[in-house]
Parts: sequence; C-alpha cells; structure tokens
Amino acid sequence: MNKFSTQSHFVGRSTMIALFFISMFGMQAAEGHEYSVQIKAKKYVEVERAISAKLAVDPSHVDALLAQVDLILIESKVSRLDEGVKIAEQCIASHPKNSECHEALGNVLGIKAQKGGMMSGISSLGRIRDSFKKAIELDPKNYSAAHSLMTFYLEVPGLMGGSNSKAKEVIAETQKVSPAAASLLQAKFDLKDDKFESARTTALAANGNTVPAIAQLQNDVLLEIGQTLVKENKLLDAEKMFREVIQRFPDSSVAYLGLGRSLQELGKPKEALPHLEKSLSLEASAGVFYRLGKTWQALGDKAKAISSYEKSLAFVPELGKKTRADAEDQLKVLK
Repeated sequence: MNKFSTQSHFVGRSTMIALFFISMFGMQAAEGHEYSVQIKAKKYVEVERAISAKLAVDPSHVDALLAQVDLILIESKVSRLDEGVKIAEQCIASHPKNSECHEALGNVLGIKAQKGGMMSGISSLGRIRDSFKKAIELDPKNYSAAHSLMTFYLEVPGLMGGSNSKAKEVIAETQKVSPAAASLLQAKFDLKDDKFESARTTALAANGNTVPAIAQLQNDVLLEIGQTLVKENKLLDAEKMFREVIQRFPDSSVAYLGLGRSLQELGKPKEALPHLEKSLSLEASAGVFYRLGKTWQALGDKAKAISSYEKSLAFVPELGKKTRADAEDQLKVLK
C-alpha cells in the first residue's frame, strides 16, 4: 500500500510530508469547549472578546485557551502560529490530562510545519505524532485525534515515522471503544490503498448519527473520498459521492463545493452553478470563489468571472499556489 519506498529521493519524501501537512490544515481544531458553537457560527469577534475577558480573570481557563488556538488555526496566519504553539503548550502545562490540549498542540504544530517550510516540518514530525498519541491515550474517544494520527502514519514516509502497521493499530484500538469510528478509519485506510469502492461503501455504512464526534468523522472521511476521486479524475464517481454526502450532511459547504467542482470539470457549468452558490451561502472560501470564477467564465459571463476570481485571490485563508497562479492567469485573459 505504501507507494513511497525508503529508497525514494528527498523530493519524493518532501512531497509526501507536504501532503500530510495539507491534510492537517484541513482538519478541524479540537472540539467540545464552551465556545465551539459560536466559533462554528463564525462569531469570531464575539469569541475573541469573551475569551479575552475570561483569560483576564483566569489565565489558565481551558476552554478559553482551546478557543484561542481554534481562532489562530482558522486565521492560519504564519505570524501567529508560534503564538498558537505557546498557547497550546500553556494549555497542556495547566491541564496535562486534557486530551484536547494535546490535540490542539498537534494541530497547530502541523499547520506551522506546513506553512514554515519543509525542514521545519521534518523537525516537528515526532512531536506532532506524540501529541495525537497522548490525546488518544487520555481520551480513547477523541476520534478526531485518532483520525489525525492515522493521517500521520499513512502519509509520512517510513524513515520519518510513517507506518501502515501502526495505522492498523490505531484502527484496532479504536475498535475497542467504537466499531463505527473504527470502520470509518478502515475506510480511510482502504482509500489510501486505492480501494475506492470499498472505502466508499464502508464509510457510507457507518452508523454514527447519534454521536456527534462520529458523525463529524464520517463527514470528514466521506469528503476525503470525494476529493480523492476528483484528484484521480473519477469525476462521475466523485459526483455520486458528494451527492451522498449532501444527503447525510445537508449543511456541508465542502460537499456542495465538491459537487459543483465535479460537475464543472465534467463540462456542466450550468448544473454546477447552483451547488457552488449553495456552498458559498453556507461558508465563503477562496476555493468556492475560484470555482465560481471558472463556472461563470465557462458560461460566458465575463464580469462575474472577474469578480469571482478577484474575490478568490483576496480571500484568507488563501488559495494554494497552483490554483492561485491559475486564477491570476485567467484574470489576465479576461481583462
């Protein structure tokens, strides 16, 4: 299953590590604190004020510290990531047995490594892995940490700590506390092994609707399957996958974006448009503005295409390097 042999050149290992950090970047921050609902509602200013007031009275308040890290992860500015690491470390120092504090440290270290360059990423690998391991040790039902640890073992080259056998151990340990969560991790394992249909059917069959943490894990894994199908140019399968995600998670902006992208790349811009607009209504992102630009361009609406591309380039978090370059090139063509 591991496509990256120990004899691969450094450039191959670098690419793999980059993929790991990119997947980390997409993961959600630690959940469950008292500010989670407000953060999900994007009431960032209100949360910032509330946690500042809380920390002024109690500098070690766990929920406020976790919320601070969440806000930094959402903002994802390189200039604030060191601050995020320090806050997560403070959370651990004040609450050493809190699983989410350790998970928060793993998350912010992952993004810091991805943003800070490859050498920084390599030096942080062990600490990232150990943060997730400790989070699971303290709370075996911390499924988002288990998902992150699985990602680590599946994506990082063996010489740097990656291991398919250790990934299977994560599944086995999760099985002891939740067969549903374990089956979702197995789906992720199958996906990495290019067993797309097995991954799809396993992930769809998981029944975790009564447990929010498992429902979130199912959403994440299903989206990962859909996104992988797009990257593999299996666009019809991707379209079907995203439609199934929407049936289960009708408020998933990423699923609507994935469906819209699939249809747009299938040459169906008119069909793609309402799904992209639905994604935008649920959650604005650089990616959805970029896809709207591509769609309006295909439909011949120059003004709306230009506007969408410009919004995609101005949005934070920003587009990936390759996509950003394409948006800039399209604007030159349109103007």
